[in-house]
Order: sequence, then structure tokens, then C-alpha cells
Amino acid sequence: MSAATTPGREVVLETDRLLLRPWRVAEAVVQRELWTERDPRVPPHRRIDAAGHPTVAELEDSIRTNRLWSTGLLAIERRGAGDVIGYCGLVDSGRGPEGEPELAFELLRRVWGQGYATEASWAVLDWARSSGYERLWATVWDWNTASRRVLAKVGFTETERQEVHAVHGTTLFTTIRL
Repeated sequence: MSAATTPGREVVLETDRLLLRPWRVAEAVVQRELWTERDPRVPPHRRIDAAGHPTVAELEDSIRTNRLWSTGLLAIERRGAGDVIGYCGLVDSGRGPEGEPELAFELLRRVWGQGYATEASWAVLDWARSSGYERLWATVWDWNTASRRVLAKVGFTETERQEVHAVHGTTLFTTIRL
């Protein structure tokens, strides 16, 4: 894995199979697909609403203005195919202590089970370590066994902290020391 910066100090991470980089406006369709594929147990504010929002145009605007997608959430591009399959990166969710961001990732269903989430997460962890972070957090729904496996593979451990929601399930808090 190597990290490089492009003009404007944007983070670009490379692995054998992946390139993690800033989103391009034309890739809003991939973001929309991620929104449409979300499990019905995910809270409504993270799914397409009854009026069809967010639209591709709204997601395009969010990429242009960096409103919805943090610069820390990098597009995951498969190097061989050149297609974007999801995102991985660090966000300041406000759920952890100051200076300890949260690892976040989400991939299109058609690429699940191929190790991409783990590979992208390793790249982000390496970058975070080299950037001086000492600890990261990740939250995951108790029913999301695939994401829980990814987090365990890259070294996150579950804490005692949980947030229980009667409809959406329990959010588990995990952490890793870098």
C-alpha cells in the first residue's frame, strides 16, 4: 500500500487491487446505487425517501460542494476494471473522543464477499497510522455480520458501548489502537 497526495492535498491510497481516491461528480450514480441497496433496517435518513431523495443530481451537487460526503470518505475504484464499487475512509462522526475518527465503508452488493472492504480498510488504517492517529472507532449494526467480520479481520474489537434502537437494531461500538 502506498499513499500519495494530489494537488489540493487530496488523499489517494493504492493497494494491489484498489485505488482509494476522492469522488468524481460522474460517480454520483454509484452513490445513488449504494443508497438504494441499503438494508430496510437502516434508519430512514440513510435510505432513499418516499419522494426519491437524494437524487443523482443532489448527490452530484454534494460531491461538487463536499457537503454530504466527507473528504475522508474515498471512492473505492477497482484498478483492473476501473469501476467504483463503494467507499472507505475516516469520518468525524462525533461519537468518539476528540481526535479519534470513525472508520466507515460501504460497498455495492455485487462485489460483496471478494475481500474489497477488508483491503480498503487496511489501506485506510495504514494511512491513519502514518498520519499520527493513535486510535480509531467504527460502529456497526449488530445484524450486519459481514461488516462485523471485516472489522474483526483488521483488528477492531467490540467495546461495552452499544446504542439500542427498537426498530433498527443495536449499534455496536468497536475500536482499534494503531
